[in-house]
Amino acid sequence: MRILHITNHVQKIGNGIVNVAVDLACLQTERSLDVAVASAGREYETLLANHGISHFKLDQSRTPVKMIKAAWRYREIIKEFQPDIVHAHMMTGVVLAGILKNSGQYSLVSTVHNEFQRSAVLMGLADRVIAVSHAVADSMIRRGIPAKKLRVVANGTLNSPRHRKIQDYQPLPLHHPAITTVAGMYSRKGIGELIEAFNLIAKDFPKAHLYLVGDGPDRVIFETTINSKLFRDGGLHKRIHFEGFQPVEGFQPEPQRYMLSTDIFVLASHCESFGLVLTEAREAGCAIVASDVDGIPETLDYRQAGILVPPKDSQQLANALAQLLSDTKQLQKWKLRAKQNLERFSTARVNEETLNVYLELTRQYNLLRITRLRELVIGK
Repeated sequence: MRILHITNHVQKIGNGIVNVAVDLACLQTERSLDVAVASAGREYETLLANHGISHFKLDQSRTPVKMIKAAWRYREIIKEFQPDIVHAHMMTGVVLAGILKNSGQYSLVSTVHNEFQRSAVLMGLADRVIAVSHAVADSMIRRGIPAKKLRVVANGTLNSPRHRKIQDYQPLPLHHPAITTVAGMYSRKGIGELIEAFNLIAKDFPKAHLYLVGDGPDRVIFETTINSKLFRDGGLHKRIHFEGFQPVEGFQPEPQRYMLSTDIFVLASHCESFGLVLTEAREAGCAIVASDVDGIPETLDYRQAGILVPPKDSQQLANALAQLLSDTKQLQKWKLRAKQNLERFSTARVNEETLNVYLELTRQYNLLRITRLRELVIGK
């Protein structure tokens, strides 16, 4: 089986979609499959090359001229690599592979990572659509994707070939109690609500610090809030830390070092298909508070591994943080519960279930070819 993964890029910037695509490519080549990745490239190209994975440059920038060039380049890639399966992880790749499917004999698979985007419905152009949670599958069905096309393969990045084992990371010397989030600096990630929740509890817990690990276009908005008179007058701005994605060993960000030293991990997203970072926070043994939205309850074993609060509700988030910070036994209990039942989040399990989707399609394709050959023979 020859497998081509398409993603916009392979940058080391904490993008969960890219991480999943790279994990799958690496694990599939370890199964002696022929694997290639088509993207605009960047840092993970070295890891891919070390696993014997071919990388084809494919710029999918959404301008008319570049899309025409991308279509031409894609035809060249298909002709050279001749994949049996094309697995597209982002919308542009699905459209490109779907429209030009007649240029190659392959089956098309898509993975829906961000179903909240309007364009996610275009992922339905594929022969099989992988949903990263049951919540995503239900949403796609409501948006018109046939249930017979959908397969649920829950996300997981534990034991990833992209990074070391959790025990090999050195925890950072954070102030305690440490409250941390690892997320893109977007409003939809609930960063504003988290900052407000911290403001509500800061006076009662003067030793607590908040660490915001990540980067993004809305970071300047949040930094402006922290530097406002309200925060500076009470010295609160000194207890809220914008950490970005810290480069360690070149371009490699290591949020695990923060998680291992974190008391409470928060993911306050307004929408979240799965919440991959929660699996890593669980592995690190953080007590977890997260939004009760989309796929997050599944990731937290439906309240067994973390506390769920309504999205966009700073007061409820503050209440949950205060509950944990004021009760050491409760905090320890949730840390222990987070580390239970982690086997299902392994990259090996994700890869096996994804390969089953590929095999289903190749068997179907081969059966169709046999049927057509029989029809031709009978016709003669």
